[in-house]
Amino acid sequence: MPAELAPLVLTPPERATAHMLASLLLDYPDAAWFSRLPALRGHATGLPAPLAEPLVSFVDAAQSTGEGEWQRRYVVTFDLKRKCSLYLSYYATGDTRRRGVALVTFLEAYRAAGWEFDADDLPDYLPAVLEFSARSDSEIAGSLIAAHREGIEVLRAALEGLGSPWADVVRAVTLSLPPIDAATRERFLDLISEGPPTETVGLSFLGNLPPFQPISQKETPS
Repeated sequence: MPAELAPLVLTPPERATAHMLASLLLDYPDAAWFSRLPALRGHATGLPAPLAEPLVSFVDAAQSTGEGEWQRRYVVTFDLKRKCSLYLSYYATGDTRRRGVALVTFLEAYRAAGWEFDADDLPDYLPAVLEFSARSDSEIAGSLIAAHREGIEVLRAALEGLGSPWADVVRAVTLSLPPIDAATRERFLDLISEGPPTETVGLSFLGNLPPFQPISQKETPS
């Protein structure tokens, strides 16, 4: 069972910086990723110590390990383990037909905040959601993360259980989020035990996420 982390009191710029750093550090570690590490480390040192320390530790570990081995570890961690998926809707829907509906909901959330998601990856990719949170001043970004908090907690628990260096990054994300209630904690403990679902009968995969109306469809004030 993962330790419960007390959330930090952060300013909006501090939270945005933490989410942007986590977004970049959780992405695939290609050559460009490695070239950015010194700059990212510099930004991390400006954060409060409970956030700065795990992020700086992660960057130092990546630099000391080297590109080839770090890429191998990334693939083994995130591509081959069900409980280490970086795709948030997977934790709620698993490999089921309902996941397509969940992905549409992510797209609707982006559009409702005035964003058009045009990345090559799926819209529920955690680095993309964190970038959205960092760069958007819309409350929708916070709602999107909150609705999939269980997935983030399952990911953190799995990475911590593996002793993975990426646990430091996800731990920093967890510290930047509001506290969770008892019901949410119970749900993610169930997911930790059982893994993502294979059946969707009775499953409310959208959590607390309300339906979003794209800006273009909202009524304009007269």
